[in-house]
Amino acid sequence: MKILFIGDIFGEPGRKTVARQVPRFVGERGVEFVIANGENAAGGFGITPDIAKELFDAGVHVITSGNHIWDKKEIIDYIKDEPRLLRPANYPKGVPGYGSVVSATATGEKIGVLQLMGRVSMPTLDCPFRVGREEVERLRQEVSTIVVDMHAEATSEKMAMGWYLDGTVSGVFGTHTHVQTADERILPKGTAYLTETGMTGPSESVIGVKKELAIEKFLTQMPRRFEVAPGPCIFSAVLFEVDQSLGKAVAIERIRVQD
Repeated sequence: MKILFIGDIFGEPGRKTVARQVPRFVGERGVEFVIANGENAAGGFGITPDIAKELFDAGVHVITSGNHIWDKKEIIDYIKDEPRLLRPANYPKGVPGYGSVVSATATGEKIGVLQLMGRVSMPTLDCPFRVGREEVERLRQEVSTIVVDMHAEATSEKMAMGWYLDGTVSGVFGTHTHVQTADERILPKGTAYLTETGMTGPSESVIGVKKELAIEKFLTQMPRRFEVAPGPCIFSAVLFEVDQSLGKAVAIERIRVQD
């Protein structure tokens, strides 16, 4: 099975890029299941119900998120009843929404998707390692193929999660920092891994933001309202293949396409 995991979608430019690129990868590369991080899809901060529906209509099966999931207040009621939009599983009990989901391809093959968030230079949540292990054990009772979005600031924390879950999940892919790394590999026990998947959004920007505004903020240290940059976009993702009988990755390809 071929699975496409798309890095942080930034604003309307990123959404339009997804709408153009997903059908191409499905048609030309035989992708059967699509996961995308959508926490920056609404103007760079958060996601709305309408935007979630837009991404689902574009061919995304499951949307993951991170620390910006609550930026748009209208998502709180929506996420309660939409298991395909995930928030980090290591939020405390009682928080609305779902941290993992079992979804299916058009042919009925099941895939588990798990969202975790790191704690280094991030909001303090429950331990992603302990919660991650518990969630994986629960998901493995139903599916052999499991994909993890590790939304974290520190590369060390992402790498540690990859090694920690090696052999128990099909893939661990980092999100949040928007700058794609070049360390894609299949770990020794069969887990596909990439430290940072990258951003799907404006390429002539500072991680999606108008570069002039970001530079001004660094120069003055004064509050500044960030805006989504215009111009051409980059499509950042990971395409990997899984032997579903074992839940092990057999191939991985880092994707970085100028849209």
